[in-house]
Amino acid sequence: MLGNKPADGQPKGAAATTTPPPAIGTASAEKVVVTPPTGPAKLDDVKKARVVSTDTEGRSLTKEPGDRTIIKQNNTVIIHRNETTVIQNYYPGAQTVRRDGGISETSYIRADGVRVFSEVDQYGRLVRRWGVPPRGGRDIIFVDNRRHIGRVAAGVGVGVLIGVGIALALQPPVVTIPRERYIVDYNRASDDDIYDTLVARPVMKLDRGYSLDEVRYSAPLRDRMPRIDLDSITFDTGSFTITEDQYPKLQRIAKAIARALEKNPAEMFLIEGHTDAVGASEDNVSLSDRRAEAVSKVLVEYFNIPLENLTAQGYGEQYLKISSDGPERVNRRVAMRRITPLLSGEQQ
Repeated sequence: MLGNKPADGQPKGAAATTTPPPAIGTASAEKVVVTPPTGPAKLDDVKKARVVSTDTEGRSLTKEPGDRTIIKQNNTVIIHRNETTVIQNYYPGAQTVRRDGGISETSYIRADGVRVFSEVDQYGRLVRRWGVPPRGGRDIIFVDNRRHIGRVAAGVGVGVLIGVGIALALQPPVVTIPRERYIVDYNRASDDDIYDTLVARPVMKLDRGYSLDEVRYSAPLRDRMPRIDLDSITFDTGSFTITEDQYPKLQRIAKAIARALEKNPAEMFLIEGHTDAVGASEDNVSLSDRRAEAVSKVLVEYFNIPLENLTAQGYGEQYLKISSDGPERVNRRVAMRRITPLLSGEQQ
């Protein structure tokens, strides 16, 4: 639960009250059970509800509950969620209006009175997201993809998958910082280590600002930012539900995010879901995406982290931490990194 404002400013489970909401990054005072994402709670139930088709280019499209689509082309598998549906899962009273050009604009009001707007195109891709303070002042720009939407293959190695995924021909970054500062073990890291990682600069110079899809679907680009592996969060086999007893494990990352947002309220953080190599690639990418969303739900509804500062994406078995074809707990993980510099192109 993010706030106490009713109607379009209230996420699921929040009650209308005059009591000020808990501070960002702190657990809600009352007992809160995070509402699960809309739809099935286990992978077996997801698979039963799938609808599979093939597009004109021969790509396999698997439609899943929760407005997700798995796109498979040759050996590439990605998963895409409609951003309007993502918002409505948290804010069922959010207002959506249709604009010209197939654009949908959805808005809701945060607990602090900021009205957040999100524009989504006909593919369900986020075009831009911004916040308008209640008493004037500068808008908060979270994401602005307008200059990227409609990008064609203008550069070497740039391709588009059905208008939702973009692959970039980038080399892996040259990392000169110590590995323990580049890939941070959440269990071993201090609170300051976690915060420093979430505000760290890119490990190498950026050529430009990138779209959210370019960040989501390009590992060499994402790897220009340090990450935190949240290995303390575990899931039952075939499940993407975080049990209530595990919520407190995310308190330190929530506090670090809140601290970063005090400095820059427009920060964006990517939550990444991963699986081991056991099972079909379509199953793994779906499972990992839902696990990443489950972490986002706990951060938003239990620790009051603003939804608009987070985005989640599942990668299945594509980026194994330990090379193994068998079951490997280390590979079944969720990670987080700041992506604000990647979106802006600034070296901050």
